[in-house]
Amino acid sequence: MQHPFFAFGLPHGMEWFWIALIVILLFGADKLPKLARGLGKSLGEFKKAKEDFEKEIHSAASETDAKKIEDKNQIGGASTTPVNSATSVNDLTKKI
Repeated sequence: MQHPFFAFGLPHGMEWFWIALIVILLFGADKLPKLARGLGKSLGEFKKAKEDFEKEIHSAASETDAKKIEDKNQIGGASTTPVNSATSVNDLTKKI
């Protein structure tokens, strides 16, 4: 299914000329570089924020994966928590 925005197709040829002419008339030729610069800075900040967000998501996912592996090792293998055990036969007989 085609999106309604593209129902008439993308502008091409002479349509771009008319769009550019209307933009110049609305904003003026002296403000266009300022608008383009502001748009470029905004897109750069958005890209940086997106990359920071992706890094945060990846680091959180890797922490979760590492914790799952650690939990599996503790369940299946030797425990890292200290266990109180009798050190001699005398300690065992005192408890009985």
